[in-house]
Amino acid sequence: MQAKAVARTVRIAPRKARLVVDLIRGKQAGEAISILKYTPKAASPVIEKVLKSAIANAEHNYDMDINSLVVTQAYVNEGPTLKRFRPRAQGRASQINKRTSHITIVVSDQKEG
Repeated sequence: MQAKAVARTVRIAPRKARLVVDLIRGKQAGEAISILKYTPKAASPVIEKVLKSAIANAEHNYDMDINSLVVTQAYVNEGPTLKRFRPRAQGRASQINKRTSHITIVVSDQKEG
């Protein structure tokens, strides 16, 4: 049995979020939360919130035991990019891309994997 949670259009670059998501893939749910709590990256609190949501979905919607949950899938896709402009020398302007992410975390029972 699987439960998932998705956070869409989060204002953090996917490249930065993937570094944090790679730390928790395949770990026990409780261990993953403690890893995220002590990871000094800007994406950590957002990914921790998504993971807690996936655990809550597993418990509430599918009556799974939260102590046996494992993070089976965790990935970050690119969301829409906000395009902004910054003034530069000699009247020019350069584009600034403010990237967004779609963060997905899937948890499942330990006996399945």
